[in-house]
Order: sequence, then C-alpha cells, then structure tokens
Amino acid sequence: MTLIKKQLFRTILVPATLVFTALFAQAQGQAQRLEAKVNLQAGMHNIVAEVAKTPREREIGLMFRKQMATHEGMVFVFDEPATQCFWMRNTYLPLSTAFVADDGTIVNIEDMQPQTETSHCSTKPVRFVLEMNQGWFAKRGIKAGFKLKGPLFR
Repeated sequence: MTLIKKQLFRTILVPATLVFTALFAQAQGQAQRLEAKVNLQAGMHNIVAEVAKTPREREIGLMFRKQMATHEGMVFVFDEPATQCFWMRNTYLPLSTAFVADDGTIVNIEDMQPQTETSHCSTKPVRFVLEMNQGWFAKRGIKAGFKLKGPLFR
C-alpha cells in the first residue's frame, strides 16, 4: 500500500467506519449492553464490569449511554499490551478511565469529558482499560499503583 493510500485509510476510512458503526448502533436504539460481565475488586469495593473484548465492542464501548450505576463499569480487553488511547466521541457520561497492567496494577487514571475527541492514553503498555463514572476512583482514594483483583488479572 502506498503512503498516500495508508494516510487516506487512516484519516478517512477508519474514522468513517467508527462513525458508521456508532450511528448504526444508535439507529438501532442500542446503547450497547454487553452480555459478558466480570466481577472486579478494588479493595473493599466491588465492580460489575461489562467486558468489551472484540474490536466492535471496544469501538462502541459506552457510547450513547445516558446513565450507569455507581458500582458498574466497562473493562476493555486487548490481546497484547500496548499504549492504549481513548476518547469520548458519542459518549454522554463523564468517565474516569484506569489503564491497568496484566497483574491488575493501575498504571494511570484519566478523567474524560463527554463528547470530546481529546485522546487520553496509558503511560505504559497495558492490556486492560477500566471505565467508571467520573470521580469513582478519586472518591475511594484509588490512584496509580493500586492493585485491582479479579479473574482477568494474573
């Protein structure tokens, strides 16, 4: 593929595909609810997290949701550790995002504003990203270095 075709693909086709997927989900009246869930522990706090593990599930994530219970979230699972970056296009809920290492250690936490395209990235390669209602981690004194527990983490 030539450099021009690669740039065209990255700048037009990939975003267009994401927008189409999101609009399709919205047109179907879906604020996507994933069936796969996992129970995680943050100290004495329990989290019920929907598991987004396929590319399509990760693309849509929490888009179009109007509310989420306090103890609920979404965990994004990737095949390999990498620098993960998230944004909030078509996401109506303010979120706090924890970038999590394989052993459950939180690498960094970013607060994200609804309906923005500002990238928020992990400071190290990670396989897991946990999104919760904004302020959830701060209200519980959970910071980088804190270790989450659950079946996903080694």
